[in-house]
Amino acid sequence: MAGWPRHYKEKRKTSLNLKLPIDKNIYIVYTFVTMQTVIHVRADKEVKENAAEAAKELGLSLSDIINASLRNFIRTREITFSDAPQMTPELEKLLDRVEEDIKHNRNIVGPFKTAKEANKHLDSL
Repeated sequence: MAGWPRHYKEKRKTSLNLKLPIDKNIYIVYTFVTMQTVIHVRADKEVKENAAEAAKELGLSLSDIINASLRNFIRTREITFSDAPQMTPELEKLLDRVEEDIKHNRNIVGPFKTAKEANKHLDSL
């Protein structure tokens, strides 16, 4: 660990004492200093780089993406493996309400013939 700050080496020594294997590819390392868990996961280099780039485009880190995925898994108890986009249950409920509003002609305005007409309506709200 040459080149690493001294305090990092000390934290690393403490965390190595608590390295717990989940299976041959995944380890959990507990650190007392930050009270966070480090999860080591083997991933294809290209997959990691593409995911990190996509996260960066959204202004997020790869850790942010992984944490959000873990929280979503905890909340929904679901893992989706698909190339096709899927709606969340919350979005499905919202769309059901919108469809009911359309069916009963509620909460619908327009169409507007001009932008000025649309702005006038928005200003009245």
